[in-house]
Amino acid sequence: MAARVPYLDVEDLSDNNKDLLKRPIWLTRALVNSPDTARAFHVLGGHIRYGMKLDMRLRELAILQVGWLARSPFEWSHHVKLGMDFGVSKQDIEGLIAETDGKPNQLGALEKKVLLAAREMADNIEMPEPLFKELQAELGNEQMVDLVVTIATYCAVVRILASLAIEVEPEYQPYLDMFPLPAN
Repeated sequence: MAARVPYLDVEDLSDNNKDLLKRPIWLTRALVNSPDTARAFHVLGGHIRYGMKLDMRLRELAILQVGWLARSPFEWSHHVKLGMDFGVSKQDIEGLIAETDGKPNQLGALEKKVLLAAREMADNIEMPEPLFKELQAELGNEQMVDLVVTIATYCAVVRILASLAIEVEPEYQPYLDMFPLPAN
């Protein structure tokens, strides 16, 4: 299936919106059909990636868990790459897959709680209070808010990707091949 809106190029945008395609991934090229929305989307995305106090590896594990649960090829492939850039190892990804299936793995207790938090929010809307309190005791309030906002944002992102039918770019396909999503 092709994307449901066109992937725009820099020359398709007004001069004051050309900056939106500094990183011309296909999601961005679709979002710039609504430049103001694309700009707002990137403010939050940039803050999640570069402004939060939440440990980058934990953040990426939470995002990967959402992408895995949603069976989102774009999200999964992009964040396998980004995760590896931010300290997620192949063993971490294998552990995430095993943990999701309830199988033994080498992940630590904190990582397992973060993944559970992502599963709970993706599947049941909210994180149960006992789990929230356990994570809050380890992460503190600021990182807890960062974690919740990250998970909730990426629960929305996978829906945007699916509804706009954003495809995986060829340069990200190797990450999907390395860790294929299960069949629906």
